[in-house]
Amino acid sequence: MAELHVVQDGAREAAPVVLIHGSGFSGASWSRMVPALAGRHHVVRVDLPGCGQSPPASSYDVPAQANRVAAVLDDLGLRRVAVVGHSSGGYVATALGEQRPDLLASLALISTGPSPDALLPQPPVLRMLLAPPLGPLLWSRRSDAMIRKAIGATCARAVDVPDALVADLLRTTYRTTRAILRCNTAYITERSVPERLAALADVEIPVLVIFGAADPRWDPASARRYEAVPTARVELLPGVGHVPMLEAPAATGRLLLAFAATVRHSGA
Repeated sequence: MAELHVVQDGAREAAPVVLIHGSGFSGASWSRMVPALAGRHHVVRVDLPGCGQSPPASSYDVPAQANRVAAVLDDLGLRRVAVVGHSSGGYVATALGEQRPDLLASLALISTGPSPDALLPQPPVLRMLLAPPLGPLLWSRRSDAMIRKAIGATCARAVDVPDALVADLLRTTYRTTRAILRCNTAYITERSVPERLAALADVEIPVLVIFGAADPRWDPASARRYEAVPTARVELLPGVGHVPMLEAPAATGRLLLAFAATVRHSGA
């Protein structure tokens, strides 16, 4: 099993928080929030297979990615962790709860689309980059400016994209990104995320759902579907799009810290 690139911040004896990025992103996507989180927590960021500084994998199925994250937590000796997933990183976090509920103290999903029918028409720059026939050609010619434009198209306000995130995105191949997107779609087509979480009700994992009220990728109203999960709480951020960690890092961080404070954790 290929090892994942891991970055750790904060005191190792503090309550652990694991941050899982979305499709094609990397752990650098969380950098605006890390200082606040690391003041109270042992923050663990992973680059999923084929993304950022992690090597590619033979499979990008969501359960397989969750297995790799579980291996990281086992290697670090962590249990009862707060797991936070952004966008499709929420699918990996959910699959982790399905496979290894012993690892989770709580689960937070940020901008995680619940099912395929909640997907909105995508911004033109994303359609051009991700779909043939132009996708492969444009992907090979991506510039820093194009990457920043693509990220900005998913936001509802101007954002300062970290240079490290741009550099990581330049490493990710078109083929890997397409494979990840196919596997993500298969996962939520098989069963919606709220249905999967509701099936974990007997484990009683607290769930926080954060959605931008102006998300241009997923219908913000679809966040209410998570209210069917007995342990879930839904928070909508006004004037925020698909990437709250960059658009509203302070507000997003406050929600995560307040949520984590209500949950009992244990570390190594």
